[in-house]
Amino acid sequence: MAGFKFYHYDPSFAAAVVFALLFCIATLRHIQLLSKNKTWYFFPFIIGCLFESGGYITRAVSARQTPDWTLMPYVIQSLLTLLGPTLFAASIYMILGRLIRFLEADAYSMIRPRWLTKFFLLGDILSFFGQGGGGGILATAKTESSQSLGNKVILLGLAIQVIFFGLFIIVTLVVHIRINKGPSPKSLATPAPWQKLLWVLYLTSFLIMIRSIFRMVEYAQGSDGSLLQNETYAYVLDALLMFIVTACFVFFHPSKVLNKESITREDAGFQGSGDEYLMSKGNGFARI
Repeated sequence: MAGFKFYHYDPSFAAAVVFALLFCIATLRHIQLLSKNKTWYFFPFIIGCLFESGGYITRAVSARQTPDWTLMPYVIQSLLTLLGPTLFAASIYMILGRLIRFLEADAYSMIRPRWLTKFFLLGDILSFFGQGGGGGILATAKTESSQSLGNKVILLGLAIQVIFFGLFIIVTLVVHIRINKGPSPKSLATPAPWQKLLWVLYLTSFLIMIRSIFRMVEYAQGSDGSLLQNETYAYVLDALLMFIVTACFVFFHPSKVLNKESITREDAGFQGSGDEYLMSKGNGFARI
């Protein structure tokens, strides 16, 4: 493809190194927290941190090659920074399902908890393969048509992520509203700060949503768009937001609510007492 360039600017080595260090620190801290608290369900989040770390390490390598960039560092940094947030999303989906079971509030959910995590993870998997497949096509594009195809596939993957995240936020809001109106016995009895965990889910979901919309606009504009012409956007609307997501779960780790003991009932297939409680109250909340 005539005139094709990996970057439309000289990538900043300093910025790449700073974010590589930040994500490496976050990765090490999350590994420590997972090992200490045995929150194995949060493992995909660590993989996401590793993707972000590796992405900015290889971006630093690529920046050092300016202006004679080579393909492999460019491809690796593109794919890893594109896919890292998808793994963050997977972990957030799993937290909500466990939180609902922990609060014995199964009947509050629009989607049965046994299907909730599976439903959103399916969307996440589709998004992952869409973005990964499109990134692979785009990274090796040699013609205008193949570049256009790669952009469209990535856009499809990002659109799936935005749609499922929108649904996830709605489900979370409905659960939150219903449990505030008619608390389950467990939500009243537990000293665990589950309300704070819900607000962390809102914040991190909102940040990932902003990032995904930014990426959608970026790829929709194409190589001549203003977002791909200015590196600042990528750091402010992607790198910074995703680091804040990792930091949120460092300062308020899910284990503060969903520790090993609290999720034993879910691992054993416990269905919770939420249905019986709500039936006795006559709330009649509908579920699918």
